[in-house]
Amino acid sequence: MLISWVIALFEIQPTFQSLQPLFHSNSEDFSVTASQVNSPTIEPWLRGTHAEVPAVGRAVLHALELALEDLTKWTAGLTNAEIHSQPLGLTSVAFHLRHIARSTDRLLSYAEGKQLSADQLAALKAEQAGEETLAALLAEVEASFSNAAGRVLELASADFDTFRVVGRKQLPTSIGGALVHVADHTQRHVGQVVTTAKVLKALRS
Repeated sequence: MLISWVIALFEIQPTFQSLQPLFHSNSEDFSVTASQVNSPTIEPWLRGTHAEVPAVGRAVLHALELALEDLTKWTAGLTNAEIHSQPLGLTSVAFHLRHIARSTDRLLSYAEGKQLSADQLAALKAEQAGEETLAALLAEVEASFSNAAGRVLELASADFDTFRVVGRKQLPTSIGGALVHVADHTQRHVGQVVTTAKVLKALRS
């Protein structure tokens, strides 16, 4: 029984849906073409986009693009009830989507040398609960990434060793450290969304 369940879990292959361009810009480099979207073997970092952006900033932009594509792909077909559930005790998909969107904004604030505003702190506290639809949560992620794109471009030319602090404890980092963490932290939570989505679909049978 357990073996058949595990096999079913990893055989799930949702149909990839067409995506809206991640970043709404006049630059063609900020668009994902239909042929690219339908070629899952060609990830954003191999598409030759954002060539004018320094390497670290370019990698962050590509990571955010891949994140949105994966989130859209693997959550396709989930019901609104499913995304708020906690299958087998796993954290809900809804939480991860909120956290991805809002943590990106917070991390970039630290990279910019700012501390969190009252609105950002309130959004942080609200991540644990909500009744949003899947469409609304994906729209929040896309809006967050669109906002992040311009900020990443500004930071991409900065001195990455510039000292920065994080949180009330003023923990040390740098512009480069905060930027890289935008990418790796986002991808960590995307992976958890993918796993939870597979579990949810496997449990249906």
